[in-house]
Amino acid sequence: MNVRLTTKVAGAVAGALLLSTAANAGCGKLVISDMNWKSASLLANVDAAVLTAMGCEVELVAGATMPTFTSMNEKGTPDVAPELWANAVADLLDSAVDAGRMMIGVEGPITGLGEGWFLLPHTLDANPELTTVQAILERPVLFDGKFHGCPAGWGCQLSNQSLFTAFDMEAKGWTLVDPGSAAGLDGSISKAAESGENWFGYYWNPTSIIGKYDMQSIDMGSYAGDDNWVGCVAIASTGCEPSSWINSRVNTLLSDNMYYNGPSDAMKYFEARTWPGTVMNEMLVWMEDTGGTGADASVEFLSSHGDVWKPWVSTDVAAAVEASL
Repeated sequence: MNVRLTTKVAGAVAGALLLSTAANAGCGKLVISDMNWKSASLLANVDAAVLTAMGCEVELVAGATMPTFTSMNEKGTPDVAPELWANAVADLLDSAVDAGRMMIGVEGPITGLGEGWFLLPHTLDANPELTTVQAILERPVLFDGKFHGCPAGWGCQLSNQSLFTAFDMEAKGWTLVDPGSAAGLDGSISKAAESGENWFGYYWNPTSIIGKYDMQSIDMGSYAGDDNWVGCVAIASTGCEPSSWINSRVNTLLSDNMYYNGPSDAMKYFEARTWPGTVMNEMLVWMEDTGGTGADASVEFLSSHGDVWKPWVSTDVAAAVEASL
């Protein structure tokens, strides 16, 4: 734990409470889900700092995808889920939005979000023609025939198995590698990046690994449709069509209370609040290198990236946030 940074965060929140001149005195108490992965926790803490500067009393509560969505859907709390990966609950979410139980505050809170297949940049520098899956699959020798999939037990393991078969990769000289764990997958990338070896496999964005090694997504071709993905690829069935990865639906969700009763400045903030993926990955690398929490990283972000966040808020709110730092 970085005591200096954590103490600074406490001071920032307290300062914002005292220095909020932008504010809505009647904002009241808002609850934000501090979800259990780094980018979502950073978003939650930045949201907390901004809403506090608007005069709101903000509480952060621990969250995760399914518990947070279920609580918002059934109980109307928390008021904000900053980064909810919604593919698994898409139908339920659409029903809840149609019924007015919750609202989508931001369609895509971070640019470049999603899953897919990646290469390291030094491989593309040496082989600039390898921008499509078809081109890569013709060069197994360049990668020792290894395609790095997901660890056993992960949902993406099934999808990668299906696509490995759909692209007829075994017949082309490829082996599907089970990395064994998240650490094993990350370790294979780090080893290749630091030794100049070639690596090809699955990963997702935003993550510190993508940011640290500037990993490059490849063109997997056209998307073969939801029926193919949901009814075949995602369940490792046979006879799937080759396909690009399904689009990752990621939303910032707001409770109906927040949407209808929250401060107008907050609604404008959420409408504008889209993080550049490169900046998010930079912050995730910072968190990994320093051991900083989402709270620590929010102070670093707000101190260092005013060019990103100040356009999301009014001049008065920006001044109150800066004063709290």
